[in-house]
Amino acid sequence: MAGKESQLEALVEPIVTSLDYCLWGIEFHSQGRRSLLRIYIDSDNGVSLEDCEKISRQLSSLLDVEDPISGEYTLEVSSPGVDRLLFRLEHYDAWKGSEVALRLRIPFEGRRKYRGLIKGIEGQDVVIETDGHELLLPIESIEKAQVIPRF
Repeated sequence: MAGKESQLEALVEPIVTSLDYCLWGIEFHSQGRRSLLRIYIDSDNGVSLEDCEKISRQLSSLLDVEDPISGEYTLEVSSPGVDRLLFRLEHYDAWKGSEVALRLRIPFEGRRKYRGLIKGIEGQDVVIETDGHELLLPIESIEKAQVIPRF
């Protein structure tokens, strides 16, 4: 996880957990003069629009006081959804057996994009089966991973 996301996670996670939700992950995109901060929350009972609004109000107050982001930004609070992004090693373990689309920070075997089945984790590596082969990808080498839902 990038430095800014780690800093923001340390700031917002206590608020999210105190309201009985799980902080699934954080995305921060700096877009010139205006940035986007997207907070994903989850719960055993699912996440409603009202849940997102409640968390958004609490986080807005905290972020106004702490001011961790310079300049203007948009705060979005969302559920991870069925096509959820995977942020942590334990996410890959929980979604073992699911198909995932991955983008790596730097190419591996000449490619940055992979699509495959999550087989599990080994130490700090994610095991993906793709094109008939198993790949061990260090978690820090994965830029983005998204579950491909089955309907």
